[in-house]
Order: sequence, then structure tokens, then C-alpha cells
Amino acid sequence: MSPHAPSSRLKVSGMCFLLQMLIIILFAVFVRYSPNGSPGLCSARLNCSSRRNPGPGSSHLRSWNVHLQTLMGFGFLMVFLGRYRMESAATCLLVTAFAIQWALLIQGFFYSFQNGKIYMETQSMVSAVFCAGAVLVSTGALLGWGNPLQLLLMSLLEVPLFSANEYVLLHLIGVSDGGGSLTVHTFGAYFGLALSWILRQDHAGKREQQQDTGHSPDVLAAAGTVCLWIFWPGFVSAAMVPASVEPWTELNTYVAMAASTLATFVMSPLLHKDGTPCMCQVQDATVAGAVVMGTAGEMLLAPFGALVAGFLAGLIPPLSSRFFAPTLLHKLSIQDARCIHGVHSVPGILGTLLGVLLAALATADAYGDRLQLAFPHIADGSRTATYQALCQLCALPVTLLFAVLGGSVTGAILKIKGLGSPLATSCLENKTLQEGSREQQASGEELSGSTSV
Repeated sequence: MSPHAPSSRLKVSGMCFLLQMLIIILFAVFVRYSPNGSPGLCSARLNCSSRRNPGPGSSHLRSWNVHLQTLMGFGFLMVFLGRYRMESAATCLLVTAFAIQWALLIQGFFYSFQNGKIYMETQSMVSAVFCAGAVLVSTGALLGWGNPLQLLLMSLLEVPLFSANEYVLLHLIGVSDGGGSLTVHTFGAYFGLALSWILRQDHAGKREQQQDTGHSPDVLAAAGTVCLWIFWPGFVSAAMVPASVEPWTELNTYVAMAASTLATFVMSPLLHKDGTPCMCQVQDATVAGAVVMGTAGEMLLAPFGALVAGFLAGLIPPLSSRFFAPTLLHKLSIQDARCIHGVHSVPGILGTLLGVLLAALATADAYGDRLQLAFPHIADGSRTATYQALCQLCALPVTLLFAVLGGSVTGAILKIKGLGSPLATSCLENKTLQEGSREQQASGEELSGSTSV
């Protein structure tokens, strides 16, 4: 055990205590429950017209889907490293628990701050969980070598940047991105990659040994994939449409996930000699198919279009893992522990560009009453379809700017002496290997005993 381990544990404990006390005080001063029927600012993700008639009980059901998807889908998605299963599970829960609380405050100041108070409602929690999802995506770049103290501070800084980027895109520019292809996945991925690049010197010499191959069987990956199929379509539709409307988002997401799953069975056997993809690869393809529908899910995308987009997205993770991840590691010194570039960022960009194309083709005749849900600015006549498409396109460099600069600044802050590597990776790895060796030895003794009998 590292001689610095006791002080490191005290740092994590002290930081958790200070942050929780700070949030409790801020909640006591600012946060109140929103009274029924009170006029509030619209959420960043659900336009005003759809929120006025959400349907009985729909908000609570959708909130339930969002929570389950984030905790189980995203959580099991991150629990993949053979050497760090339990450590990564605990880290993801720590990040999620803090990010949700912090996002309720930060987003409350953006969207529901009136008369000196933040009025919290069910949709506030949905938006906060979306923010926590972006933080978990960023966490994927640091799993296995980032420590809890660094990840807590990353969450502290990333949540305000995510909220600012989301506010600029969805309120000031007027972008349609209810499922978060751009605001959640692209932002979270490039924030994490920029942060990893800045921190690379603190872990020089350890990166290659910690790169996951993606071939170890993992029952948690199977559980996470099932959760993705069950909850992700409801997760994205929670922010886009009321319960009384036909869920195009859910239908398109299911179709895209199905096509992306088959895509990995097409590509992985061509790239790897061991044939059938493992569950981690299937999980990555499932996520990529869902991510690509984040922007375009509620737009007028025919079923065959969702199939094409999902299939293309499913090809990206195995190709990225095989060719691009080694380049990031060896040429750019970027440790992408969870291959978030191929799973989140590239499918997110693909979904954004798909949204640009569909916005340019949007017409009132084609959409009918649903034009208000997909493109409210076109529906009210304040924008043309071409102008909306340009806004959708301009949102991409804005997000990349927020993500890369924010991740770089955060990385520079986390390199401050005393914050780096309080839980040494080598210690965790040695401990895990020793436990595995003892288990194998015990199994061998049991086998030899039964043979002798």
C-alpha cells in the first residue's frame, strides 16, 4: 500500500464532506419545491407547449426511466475494466450522486430562478440526470487511473460548463437536441478526452498497460446492455415529447439500436480473430445506435433512415477501438479508457449532422402538428428551415469549444500538486492480481482434493 494512502483517503473523505455541506447550505437558501401550476421557466429540453399538457403521471414515469437508465445503463457501461470492476462501480455512483445535486443547483439558476429562489420539479431532476450522464461519459476517459478526488473536482467544474453550453445551444441558438447527441455525448466525450490529454504526464508509462482490450467476458456488460434496451428509448423521449403523443423518438431509437447491434456482428469478426464479439463490444454498439438518435429521434426520419443511421453508428466503435484508440494513445498520449471517442463522440457528431440534414428538409406539410415538437422556431414562423439547419450546424463547433477548452482548463487545475493519483493504480492492480491468484490457488486445491478422493 502506498505510504500516502491514509492521507489520500482523508482528502477524499474531507472533500465529500465539504461539498455535501456546501450543497445542503445552498439548497436550504435557494431551493424550494415548485407549487402546482406555478409559472416557471421552460426546461432546456422540453418546450413549453408540450409541458403544459404532459399527460397524467407521465412526468414521474419518464423520470423513473431516466434514473434507471443513468444508474444501471450508464453505470454498468462504465463497469468494464477487468482489474477495476468494483472500484469503477463505486466511482460511477460517487460521480452520479454528486453531479445530480450540483446540477439541480446550477441548472436551477439558469432555468427556474425566480424571486430569489430555485423552484424544483420533476423535469428539473430529469435535466439534472442528463447532466450527470454527460459527466459519466467524461468519467469513461479516466476510469482505472483517475482517482475519486480528481473525479469529484472534475464534476464540480464540468456541471457549470455543461449547463452553460446547454443554455447557449438550446435557448440562445435554439437548437433541437432533446436526446443529447450534441449536448450530452459529444460534449461529455471531448471534455473527458481533453482532460485526459492534459493529465497524460501524470501517468506516463502506465497508459498502455491500462488500455482495455474489450475482449474479456463480463456479466455486468450483459446486464448493462439489457438495461440500455429497456430504458434508453424512454430516457431520450422523456425530454422531447409528452406522453399523449406518438413516441417517434422511442421507435427510432429502438430501430437504430437493433441495426447497430447487427453492425458490430458484421465488423468485429473482420477485425478480430476470435470471431463472435464479446458483450462489451455489443454494448458499445448499442450505445452508439442510441446516441446517433439523440438529435434526430423526434425529427421526420423514416424507419429505413433510422436503420441506416443505426447501422453506420454500430460500425464506429469496433473501427475506433481497433484503429483510432491506439493512435490516440501512442501519437497523442490521450488515455481513452472506455473508448468514449468511438462510442459517444463520433456517433454524437453523426447524429448532429443528421439533425442538420433533417432540419434543412423540414416543412409544415410533412410534419403537420408535430413540427412544434421538433422545430418550434420553424413552426411559429420565426425561422426558415435553412436558417434552422445552419443553427444546428453552428452548435457543433460551439460545443467542441466549450468541451475542449473546459476539459483543458479542468485538467490543468487537477494537475495541482496534491490532487494527482491519491489511489495509485499500481496498488489497485497488484491487490486485484493477488486476490485473483489466491482464488485460482484455492480453486486448484479444491480440484486436486476432489481428484484424489
